[in-house]
Amino acid sequence: MYTIRGTWMRGGTSKCWLFNAVDIDPLVSSVGDLDTILTSAFGSGDPRQLDGIGGGSSTTSKAAIVRRSNQQGIDIDYLFAQVAIAERTVEWGSNCGNCATAIGLYAVQAGLVPVQGDTTRVRMRNENTGAVLVAEVATAGGRVPYDGDATVPGATAPGVPVGLTFENPAGSPAHLLPTGSPVDVLQPGRAPYRATLVSAGAPAALVDPRNTDLGLHGAESPRDMTAAVPALVSLRREAALQMGLSRPEDPITHAIPKIGVASPAVDYTTTSGDRISAGDYDVSIRMLSMMAPHPAIGLTSAVAAAAAASVQGTIIDRLTAHRISRSSLRIGTAAGIIPVDISTDDNGNLTGVTLHRAARRIATAELFVSPLVRELAHSA
Repeated sequence: MYTIRGTWMRGGTSKCWLFNAVDIDPLVSSVGDLDTILTSAFGSGDPRQLDGIGGGSSTTSKAAIVRRSNQQGIDIDYLFAQVAIAERTVEWGSNCGNCATAIGLYAVQAGLVPVQGDTTRVRMRNENTGAVLVAEVATAGGRVPYDGDATVPGATAPGVPVGLTFENPAGSPAHLLPTGSPVDVLQPGRAPYRATLVSAGAPAALVDPRNTDLGLHGAESPRDMTAAVPALVSLRREAALQMGLSRPEDPITHAIPKIGVASPAVDYTTTSGDRISAGDYDVSIRMLSMMAPHPAIGLTSAVAAAAAASVQGTIIDRLTAHRISRSSLRIGTAAGIIPVDISTDDNGNLTGVTLHRAARRIATAELFVSPLVRELAHSA
């Protein structure tokens, strides 16, 4: 039996276990690779994750290793882990904005970044992708916060307000559309599907479901999307090939690109029973997360959608031609409306995307990981 100290945080609509690198690094050296440690701690290999800290869903089986950065202008480096549930694997190829929201608050509460007045800025670098994010944590009166009144769609409990900005999320204008086209055709079988392939926040494929056999119209609940999951997974694979993220002979992964559908705004009812009018938002988006419908939308997917909205001719741009302001995008998700702020330079090039979130510390704990689970993970 070995132990790991960790902090359990809610960021937006995800729950993340955060580990300080000063605790994890020695453990990796003495016990083995990080994949084995995390899958053992989370109880992966069991769809219920019964013998671990995982929650049995993609939004509750996440972790990050956090450390002070030695790069100038960066406060925190973090390595994000999407821990698989039924399999003993970890996806390292992506980022999670909800976890980054939690990391910003964690950095202040753990004393990794000093309080700077009523608002404390935490500049973070995601080690997986190199993305730089800025969390603006509400620290009223120059005090470390432990609760707050900010809420987000998909989470009923309030938390500390955190503004999260993805700086220059595409890297450069040339990288925003990996294929160079605002609309591509995905055709894993006989039928073609129109999609915008975008790389900002995370690589994402946003499919137009109209005039296809997907049977989706934009007002679906996660349960309603289930029947379309196999087709979307197939489209995700085709998008990965077109975006240069994988080769035909490579094993299939399910973290990137993110895959989902973008539809015109329609009247719908959220999963919490609230009625939403088509005039209240700009575009309807439904995404998958690790082979299952996402209950709301991952923040990196929201960033990708906002980035696509900034480029003329993309599916998102065409669907939102009616919006009054080009500096914002209101995304209708199954959980509710997610507002996104979009910043561009004088040439119209994307410079930043900001989301307004909430975070809360749930627990600090000492985790006990079974040696038997570790041995099974090594042999799997």
